[in-house]
Amino acid sequence: MTELIKEIKEEKEDNNFVKEFISEDIKEGGRYEGKKVHTRFPPEPNGYLHIGHAKAICIDFGMAKKFNGICNLRMDDTNPTKEDVEYVDAIKEDIKWLGFDWDDRFYYASDYFEDMYNYACELIKKGLAYVCEMSADEVRANRGDLKNPAKSPYRDRPIEESLDLFKRMRNGEFPDGKMTLRAKIDLASGNFNMRDPVIYRINHAHHHRTGDKWCIYPMYDYAHPIEDAMECITHSLCSLEFEDHRPLYDWVVNNVSVPSRPRQIEFARLNINNTVMSKRKLRELVDRGIVSGWDDPRMPTLGGLRRRGYTPASIRNFCDRIGVSKVNSVVEYSFLEHCLREDLNQNSQRAMAVLRPVKLIITNYPKDKEEIFEIENNPNKKEDGTRNITFSRELFIEEDDFMAEPTKGYFRLYPGNEVRLKTAYIVRCTGFKADDNGKVIEVYAEYDPATRGGNTPDGRKVKGTIHWVDAKTAVDAEVRLYDNLFTVSDPESGDKNFIEYINENSNEVLKGCKVESSLEDLEIPSYYQFMRLGYFCPDSVDCKPGKLVFNRTVSLKDSFKKLK
Repeated sequence: MTELIKEIKEEKEDNNFVKEFISEDIKEGGRYEGKKVHTRFPPEPNGYLHIGHAKAICIDFGMAKKFNGICNLRMDDTNPTKEDVEYVDAIKEDIKWLGFDWDDRFYYASDYFEDMYNYACELIKKGLAYVCEMSADEVRANRGDLKNPAKSPYRDRPIEESLDLFKRMRNGEFPDGKMTLRAKIDLASGNFNMRDPVIYRINHAHHHRTGDKWCIYPMYDYAHPIEDAMECITHSLCSLEFEDHRPLYDWVVNNVSVPSRPRQIEFARLNINNTVMSKRKLRELVDRGIVSGWDDPRMPTLGGLRRRGYTPASIRNFCDRIGVSKVNSVVEYSFLEHCLREDLNQNSQRAMAVLRPVKLIITNYPKDKEEIFEIENNPNKKEDGTRNITFSRELFIEEDDFMAEPTKGYFRLYPGNEVRLKTAYIVRCTGFKADDNGKVIEVYAEYDPATRGGNTPDGRKVKGTIHWVDAKTAVDAEVRLYDNLFTVSDPESGDKNFIEYINENSNEVLKGCKVESSLEDLEIPSYYQFMRLGYFCPDSVDCKPGKLVFNRTVSLKDSFKKLK
């Protein structure tokens, strides 16, 4: 953990290299002198955004904001077989929830399909692209190695012939896989991305926007620089795996007549333990029914984190504090939880709930008496005011707040011991009742009327304080206790399939929980600290009037050592 803290500190101190590059570019004499900084966030609409995307969103939109610039949102919809309007809508919702907006600068890669086709024809006419009839397997077999160049028998195909074939590819005359269009760069390049990469393939698939208009689709490495250039992006900020693709990015924008020349800058992507962040693997979890959907609260998707009760501020703070680095590393999930606790501790409403209820009967409290206690909603924010809670002879307390035979160091209820009922009175346990199986079903106690509000006028010390809910006004609720979805910190390592590491106990559902009556009027989203139990939120899908369902967002205990 110490090494992780050191690593995060170093990254935070060194998180300005992207900012420094941009500053150099826009200053006097820089390549973008006098221009407004213009970035973009280009997700592929083939799944929901996850916590790794949150870092990219914060960088793309954040850098634009730092320089008083603008940031586009663009859907990279160049692969029709995996894309869906559902994902487009979810992506837009997630970005806005995170606190960013693109105003009217919303685009699709498919907006530029005609331009991309024309630029491809331009490359062919310049002798910089050709139609190749090798299959994918043949291309791989002839890729060469560091000592031997790649090979293609179609590399010297006449320009007019390639133009004709490319047009016929567009017209749908050939089946999938029959032909590709390849850039003519350098078959002997040490960077294999430059060994005449494929820039167009045939794909007779229905596109969610263009329908069946196109049966050829551009490859990402060709399409992306053109999209950036068409939108006059100044800085194309992307993750580190695209560093080796940058020469191809520059080659494309330098060899076609696009209106601008963007600069690509790479940063390390976010890797976090105790989960997976491959869209393919997340989709597998959904398709196999291991989780309830992309927004399952155990998923690392922004939709899942939102449903679980994560706040936008906590995620933005997390992304800011891990910084921007050029070195890949793994951040512990506990640090994300640490950032969440900081936010929720300061801003969440307090409430009392009993998850595993047992009846507490105060035998010397009048049966027909009922009191009202005023309790603060948030001790950290006096402006949040107070609420009233009722108190009567019968209460619910937590099952583990009573022990018939206490262990050493146990300061809660047991026969003869006193505890403080939060905000109410001090009570002394006088006995209990158990069923035929030995399970405690009722606990008996007597209260001290002189201790109203939990005070001890005689100065006696009471070590234990427990929470409670009035049995007369308590409301039933379902509570879902979430844990890590995987049993190991790195489910993608080793010889096993990541599915084999699924934690079968990652969602414990408790029925018949008791919560204070003020929670009947909750709003979604809202954030609560259930006293002594953790942070909870109403489930955005299943929680409805008359059916309260809460998700545990995170426990109270913080396993991450706070940064100095």
